[in-house]
Amino acid sequence: MSKESNYWLRVGAIMGLLAVVFGAFAAHGLEDRLLQLYGEKTKEVLGTEIPAAHKYLADFKTAAEYQMYHALAILAVALLPMSASGRTVNIAGWSFLLGILLFSGSLYVLVLTGQTKLGMITPLGGVFFLIGWGALLIATFQTQAE
Repeated sequence: MSKESNYWLRVGAIMGLLAVVFGAFAAHGLEDRLLQLYGEKTKEVLGTEIPAAHKYLADFKTAAEYQMYHALAILAVALLPMSASGRTVNIAGWSFLLGILLFSGSLYVLVLTGQTKLGMITPLGGVFFLIGWGALLIATFQTQAE
């Protein structure tokens, strides 16, 4: 296995591990924190007022889900040949990692602190996810050409 492949395998494993930890935290340890932080506040979702704690719990779970999906994508990056498509494969890996840090990370911070200023970072993380998937697609064609 190449040095780059081994790197992405480790990164994917770490991100997957952390996604499970954060998902478990959302399921078992976040309720009291959300009630303390948001109390009786409400948020409008699809035209309906719901308790803010419910909305932010769902946001935290979304962050953990997207982190896991993209941890698996990073593992796929690790398994692709690094020869002709190495640069594109690395772009995919870095894009997935940056997407996790920006998308999931900003949602984790938003939910745990109530700081909405980071909300503009979340879509940027989504853009990195898209770049990663596009680069991964391109890499599959480069690998076929070998």
